[in-house]
Amino acid sequence: MKVFITGVNGQLGHDMVHALAARSYIVIGSDITPVYSGIQDGTSAMMSYVSLDITDKSAVERTLVSLCPDVVVHCAAWTAVDAAEEAENQAKVRAVNADGTRYIAEVCKKIDAKMMYISTDYVFDGQGTAPWEPDCKDYAPLNVYGRTKLEGELAVSSILEKYFIVRIAWVFGKNGKNFVQTMLRLGRTHQTVRVVSDQIGTPTYTYDLARLLSDMLETEAYGYYHATNEGGYISWYDFAKEIYRQAGYSTKVIPVTTAEYGLSQAARPFNSRLDKSKLIENRFVPLPTWQDALARYLKEMGDGWDRFK
Repeated sequence: MKVFITGVNGQLGHDMVHALAARSYIVIGSDITPVYSGIQDGTSAMMSYVSLDITDKSAVERTLVSLCPDVVVHCAAWTAVDAAEEAENQAKVRAVNADGTRYIAEVCKKIDAKMMYISTDYVFDGQGTAPWEPDCKDYAPLNVYGRTKLEGELAVSSILEKYFIVRIAWVFGKNGKNFVQTMLRLGRTHQTVRVVSDQIGTPTYTYDLARLLSDMLETEAYGYYHATNEGGYISWYDFAKEIYRQAGYSTKVIPVTTAEYGLSQAARPFNSRLDKSKLIENRFVPLPTWQDALARYLKEMGDGWDRFK
């Protein structure tokens, strides 16, 4: 099987390369940079790399038609949530998250390829306490990022039949910046940190997620899914406390409300609980607990935190 992956300079794209190469698939990675610019851990040797601007419709068609992959895993996205709110960026965000996704879906239909689109809990309004079900259509995104990711979802589902739309949340991985790295960086220089306690969800380790997504691609169980690690629903405050506990830091975590924190330009969902029961229903193996994932991640990174200062 030949798999084309967008966004390989990011956390999930990087781990998808490793997961699929381990299964001896032909892996073609892409991103907007002229050459692969992720961490140098042998990733570039596991794939062919193609520079691609997904907002260029003709380039998307030319590239995918010439390569003719069996599957496209679309990880690339504008994920700077606060920057997306700035007026000068909104057209760019939509070009990447909505238009670029539609261009890819159109070519997947043309070449009869499966498509996997990585989406987000931000397509919902984040109200209430009930976990969001994957087939729920009560969309009401709170910010530009969520609205454009929803536009991408709707493009994929309206154009294709052979698609997986997988919503994830609270991502951390080896190849990129994330909440765990931020907490450890702050913990080295601060005795106390303030972390919001009224936003609830579950972390997702991209290493574990890549295994699940690879399993999914080998099936025809198409549709919408939610995927995070197991281990229960927690707040960012709870997550920070566990990060410091496992890392052996003495940093004190002070819980604050989103309103008290007050640093974000974009509205965040309070309820990011995602119902993952559909994974079991379709015989997919759930991800390990987030606590176990965090322990493995910290061990994997070792002393490598310094490069994120």
